Amino acid sequence: MAFIDVRELVKTFTRRPTPWSRRTVVRAVDGVSFAIAEGETFGLVGESGSGKTTTGRCMLRLIEPTSGSFALRGEEVFGLPAARLRALRREMQMVFQDPESSLNPRMRAGAIVEEGLIVHRLGARSERRDRVRELFSLVGLDASQLDRYPHEFSGGQRQRIGLARALALNPCFLIADEPVSALDVSIQAQIVNVFMDLQQQLQLTLLFVAHDLRLVRHICTRVAVMYRGRIVEMGSTDAIFRDPAHPYTRALLSAVPDPDPEAHRQRIAFDPTGVDLDAPLREIEPGHLAAV
Repeated sequence: MAFIDVRELVKTFTRRPTPWSRRTVVRAVDGVSFAIAEGETFGLVGESGSGKTTTGRCMLRLIEPTSGSFALRGEEVFGLPAARLRALRREMQMVFQDPESSLNPRMRAGAIVEEGLIVHRLGARSERRDRVRELFSLVGLDASQLDRYPHEFSGGQRQRIGLARALALNPCFLIADEPVSALDVSIQAQIVNVFMDLQQQLQLTLLFVAHDLRLVRHICTRVAVMYRGRIVEMGSTDAIFRDPAHPYTRALLSAVPDPDPEAHRQRIAFDPTGVDLDAPLREIEPGHLAAV
């Protein structure tokens, strides 16, 4: 039994651009399935609009899925009654993409991290404050900064606050939604290293959503590539980067910058008319699947 098991996840949105236009249905996530082992770091990659973030939000029921299933430790999450879902939220948390917009500007940093403990009625006030100080130290912040507001921190520090908030309830499963894309390149490596250290230290199961393939290669053991709401390739990180099978994956990898200034990598243009976008995933080698 997989620790995380997503099956045939679908999310549709109804769009009506103007009052006089007809409604259209957009399938943002279209039959996505994958499994994650306990303690694994699994990467979900693709360009903007491919459905990565929507997949993660549906899993945590931050937005309600249209259909499909998601099981955590064998327990089906979709369709749970409100009381059980509330309790289960302690075990699965999310770190959002933009640390500036995901933190309440009117709350002090310590109160932001403590909020989840209050909502779930965990510990007395003194115990909660001790836990917040512990979390600040865990993510590399100083406890003397507890009473500062979010605007008084740098972007990297704000993301550390968001991570501390997500870890406050001791979750076993964490979704990181492009956690470094809004940060300066000089800070990104620091935050990624924090994620890697905490994943090992706390034995977290991590779904890392990103469009930066260099980061994914650095921290993920397996990768799924999404295009237009569907997974078009999935396998070990080594297999995906060594021998990509789907034309879209090859095009993505060709766009990764090469640190060697003398290298002249040929950019591959992806032509969607040349592939069957409805092709199912099939195994091309053990553990390596592609929609070809």
